[in-house]
Amino acid sequence: MMLESLIYTSAGGALLYALYRWVIPTIVQYHAGLALMWHDVFVERLLNTLTQSTRPQRLLGAVQKKATRGNPRSVIQTIDQFCRQREWAMNVGDEKGCILDSVVTETNPTTVLELGTYCGYSTVRIASLLPPQARLITLEFNPDFARIARQVITWAGVQDKVELVEGASGDLIPKMKAQFGVNTFDLVFLDHWKDRYLPDTKLMEECGLLKKGSILLADNVICPGTPDYLEYVRNSPRYQSQYFKSHLEYTKVEDGLEKSVFLG
Repeated sequence: MMLESLIYTSAGGALLYALYRWVIPTIVQYHAGLALMWHDVFVERLLNTLTQSTRPQRLLGAVQKKATRGNPRSVIQTIDQFCRQREWAMNVGDEKGCILDSVVTETNPTTVLELGTYCGYSTVRIASLLPPQARLITLEFNPDFARIARQVITWAGVQDKVELVEGASGDLIPKMKAQFGVNTFDLVFLDHWKDRYLPDTKLMEECGLLKKGSILLADNVICPGTPDYLEYVRNSPRYQSQYFKSHLEYTKVEDGLEKSVFLG
């Protein structure tokens, strides 16, 4: 609101406001590089400077102001509305989120590993669909993101099913059996650093965390893209993979999810 007010009240404000609010966002939503540069570089940094806050903090503020406490779907809808109408954020989003929901429902997992929590959006989506006594471990490297995510998860009322662990995935995956008491995961959702998808998958294999039938679901395999990971799961005899075409969160840029069933 502060940025929009400043733009609108400046010289030529109406034109600048139109460019900022509608014209540029409409143009960039069809181009991956421009969309990421506009939302993740220009807008985010400018709003951070003007508001002296971070995007995750602003997202949490929207949740606390508008979402019904203890209602996961209300939290999800509030975040989607915030990202479509106010400020883009790198959640899996509403369109790909429906694919995520269907995989979780179909799998009906009791043990889930999420790589990359960010603000807790996908964590809430997954946890809200888990059966009683199911367990979701989500790993987040950035402590600032983790701090926000814990509050979003608690606001949604799914904290009893979620264990958020701070640290690098490469350090934590080998500790899953001894430190966290998990033998294998029914479902793994990969949504962290894209260059970690393949090494973390191989690490899970080495650590025996995947069993026959375990499902890997990877986000952003087209944009920003994970070509080495796709090459591996699509050509390895240990996996049966399927691509779900969709769009980069809150844009018209092609992206998708890769579902890979571990065959043993």
